Amino acid sequence: MNYRPDIDGLRAIAVLAVVIFHLGVPGFQGGYVGVDVFFVISGYLITSIILAQHAEGRFYFTQFYARRVRRLFPPLIATVLATTLGCAVILEPYDMIAYGRSAVATLFSVSNILFFSEAGYWDSASELKPLLHTWSLGVEEQFYLLWPATALT
Repeated sequence: MNYRPDIDGLRAIAVLAVVIFHLGVPGFQGGYVGVDVFFVISGYLITSIILAQHAEGRFYFTQFYARRVRRLFPPLIATVLATTLGCAVILEPYDMIAYGRSAVATLFSVSNILFFSEAGYWDSASELKPLLHTWSLGVEEQFYLLWPATALT
């Protein structure tokens, strides 16, 4: 697939919507729509790549997953390491235990499941969950795991 500046523009708008929402700009409550837009763009691109490679007879699951790992995991590991160093200085020991669980869940692409399971009345404040933003990456990685087989059937 060739470079698509229109898709990059949509990505920028999606990210900007989320950032503006999290900055608490008055009158802008729809920031989570940006996450949805990003998921749709990602699904479109991945499906296009899978179908094009399959049509050319050069789609291989192992190569597909290897590309995802090479693209996503180096920055993810760097993020978790840097966040761990910061948390070691800032968080209380009890909160470090919960952070450790979220770091492991993040590295295994299931942080969305962990954070969902923890949500509730007795849940700790989101400020004490420095990897909370990785829930969307968990969703995306799970999509990457399941979608290729589905798209080719």
